[in-house]
Amino acid sequence: VQLVESGGGLVQAGGSLRLSCVASGRTFSSYSMAWFRQALGKEREFVAAITWIGSTIGYADSVKGRFTISRDNAKNTLYLQMNSLKPEDTAVYYCAGTPSLWARVESVYNYWGQETQVTVSS
Repeated sequence: VQLVESGGGLVQAGGSLRLSCVASGRTFSSYSMAWFRQALGKEREFVAAITWIGSTIGYADSVKGRFTISRDNAKNTLYLQMNSLKPEDTAVYYCAGTPSLWARVESVYNYWGQETQVTVSS
């Protein structure tokens, strides 16, 4: 499975962005998917995840109520709708996939995208 993110950019605080992650391969619909991010000088951290059918979703406390993860298996695409963005959301964002149940740790994810930069100005 190959993952390609898009949708990052520069936005003012309070604004919105939608990230997309397009997957190649036929197995996308059976994978749990997640978004992680890494700010400059910090470790990569969990943002949100979703099961293959969207039945179970998890969010980091820092984004709960502002970000929404979703997927369209017919389009092999994962999304992250980010609203009410804050400067502390500035980071490179990665999508990741696993044939297992999603988790908040990186180690369970077998496939990673190349990253997309999100910058939120104050």
